[in-house]
Amino acid sequence: MNIAKDSVVTLRFTLTDEQGELLEASDPDISYLHGGYDNIFPLVEETLEGKPVGHVCSVTLTPQEGFGDYDPSLKRVEPADIFPAKVRVGMKFEGQAEGPGHQESIIYTVMEVNGDQVVVDGNHPLAGKTLVFECTVLGVRPATGDEMEHGHVHGDHGHHH
Repeated sequence: MNIAKDSVVTLRFTLTDEQGELLEASDPDISYLHGGYDNIFPLVEETLEGKPVGHVCSVTLTPQEGFGDYDPSLKRVEPADIFPAKVRVGMKFEGQAEGPGHQESIIYTVMEVNGDQVVVDGNHPLAGKTLVFECTVLGVRPATGDEMEHGHVHGDHGHHH
């Protein structure tokens, strides 16, 4: 079976930056629902369309095709007293972005804690980076009705969210 809309695709992948530094690798392998369900980068999905098990590919993703451009307006300095007393670098908090075009809530990561100020950043850590997604297709099967209805792959033992 070749990859087509409403198929479940199992991949082994690596994600590197332009310099070849490993950012992420599948462990275990991943499965996604193919066909416009937003479960994988659209350019990767387009590249894999019609391909068989065993296909190997490398897809270079511009920031716009990956995690978006870095938005400096999403980096903010906030008063420390609005955070828990034990706020630490790396902690994540949900909040509202400020300014036009930012209506949804986003996740901010604490980047610095400086006395009475905390620096947070709402950008994805890979925003603004060109990425290389390399993968091998390990399996392809038809999606179940429940998977198509829910828009994602279900686990080996039934429905999982």
